[in-house]
Amino acid sequence: MTSSVVEGGSEKPKRQPSDFIAETMNLTAENLSLTTETFFRAASSLKDKVVEETWNRRDQVVDPTVYSGLLGTAFTCLRSYQVTGCRNDLLLCRDIVDTCVTAARASLRHVTFLCGSGGVYSLGAVVANYMGDLGKRDLFLALFIEVAKEKALPVGPEEGGFGMSYDLLYGRAGFLWGALFLNKHLGEESVPKDILIPIIDAVLAGGRAGASDIKNCPLMYRWHGTRYLGAANGLAGILHVLLHFPLPTEDAEDVKGTLRYLMSKRFPHSGNYPSSEGNPRDKLVQWGHGATGMAITLSKAAQVFPNDRELRDAAIEAGEVVWKSGLVKKVGLADGVSGNAYAFLSLYQLTKESIYLERAKSFASFLYDNAKSLAPSNGYSLFQGLAGTACLWFDLHAPQNSRFPGYEL
Repeated sequence: MTSSVVEGGSEKPKRQPSDFIAETMNLTAENLSLTTETFFRAASSLKDKVVEETWNRRDQVVDPTVYSGLLGTAFTCLRSYQVTGCRNDLLLCRDIVDTCVTAARASLRHVTFLCGSGGVYSLGAVVANYMGDLGKRDLFLALFIEVAKEKALPVGPEEGGFGMSYDLLYGRAGFLWGALFLNKHLGEESVPKDILIPIIDAVLAGGRAGASDIKNCPLMYRWHGTRYLGAANGLAGILHVLLHFPLPTEDAEDVKGTLRYLMSKRFPHSGNYPSSEGNPRDKLVQWGHGATGMAITLSKAAQVFPNDRELRDAAIEAGEVVWKSGLVKKVGLADGVSGNAYAFLSLYQLTKESIYLERAKSFASFLYDNAKSLAPSNGYSLFQGLAGTACLWFDLHAPQNSRFPGYEL
């Protein structure tokens, strides 16, 4: 471990958000040196605990989503299988998905991967494909494509298309992410372009309509009336999804221009990003709001637009904010240390510089000592609890292949 990590960890940021933990809290040279094997064993043990608490002891499936419910346990088992090759994890994932299907049909009104039926069907298809059950794979794929027939998905603003939101958690970007997940694992055109292009066009049209009164901002969206800028319900998450598609030049330039607009909104003293348009509170450093989600989105943008050095520099600068202020009092992917660690893994893949892997391991080591004390009661979900920590530790086994669950592909 190089001294830069320890020195960086003791540097005091210029601001102290109310949910920030002092860097000295158990972040010592001794526990910065945890090995990959230690993380791997911890991940396996924690995954077993997540399964025990959320699956083995369940009474009924109240929440079948990836984000906060039982399907997040299935995703964690799939991540474990991808690292270990343990077939029991795959079988367990299959059983959980099958249980979630019934609950999802009865309770889920959204179509997204993280918070809707899109997650059940896309994850089910991928698991069936791993198992070689092609009939079941095709059944789940057909169910996902049936969801794509939701008439609000491709309807643009000129046709009254504001009824469905555009965001990652509950809106059209979240459905598109599920399609990307399927096409990655099952092959391109598993979800055909003729289904996806009208939805992409609707997202772009909605963004242009939403930005019509904002100077130098090609795309903007509202969620419940607020112009959020972050990954979960805001602009960064929508742009991140759009960056995965081969857009025409005009559309790609609008995405790039919107990223530049976001970069212009950084707080001048901290470099952090506001949670919403016009919000003066410089407080949140997490995936859902603030620098973490921006670091990951800008890392993707720097790969899509490799000749634009400004995007790469902004990604690195956002990572510095996470390093200075990212040890927060929560554990989850959405708003905690686990999610913040993924910013460094994204930067490691972008830059190939070892300092970012060391920083990810530093945050992961902090979690090794403190995760259970920071987790909420019954906090075993993927995005708000300890399942996300297990995924992070698994991803440190092969950090060059790490992916933020439900966000990176």
